[in-house]
Amino acid sequence: MAGRQILSSDRIDLERVNILIVDDNPQSLDIMYSALSGFGVRNITKALSAREAREVVRKTTLDLIVTDAEMPEENGYDLLRWLRREGGDPNRFAPALICTGHTRLSQILLARDCGAHFIITKPFTPKVLLERIFWVGREDRPFVECEAYVGPDRRFKRLGPPGGVRGRRKEDVSAALGEATEPNLSQDEINSFMKPAKVAI
Repeated sequence: MAGRQILSSDRIDLERVNILIVDDNPQSLDIMYSALSGFGVRNITKALSAREAREVVRKTTLDLIVTDAEMPEENGYDLLRWLRREGGDPNRFAPALICTGHTRLSQILLARDCGAHFIITKPFTPKVLLERIFWVGREDRPFVECEAYVGPDRRFKRLGPPGGVRGRRKEDVSAALGEATEPNLSQDEINSFMKPAKVAI
């Protein structure tokens, strides 16, 4: 699948995947459930609040979490921050998508900084949801843990979307490497950078 767009003829087995969907709106939850069921997912757990979602996280090993961003009491951003720091292994490393109807830059940055893998704009089509699931499934971003942030490495924007998928931003560049434009360094040149040098103090 890596390196090309999703085709209508593609067959992927999602039957054994465990997915948690979180939304305070029962209708939105049912729409998400129907879309995932249509992809062949059989193990879907619904949660109407972040509090319910936390209970599921404590009891079930999950392969994917899809949460609404704006919910009363505790929003999806805070839920994912909790998941990344206190959700317990292996769920704290589970791929997570955030859905929102608000796509201001501040909302995008909140999603990025809480540890989400991708953000999905509402209303979304089943195809967009499936593409995001594939993206996280074939993604190889390392997981970062530091005092200020826990989640997938955020330093990937300049790489653009996964191979075979057209970018939406004009500054997206291809993730594929082209031919070298300058000669490679020789091993002696590399060694010269690495050896200790005397410094006058």
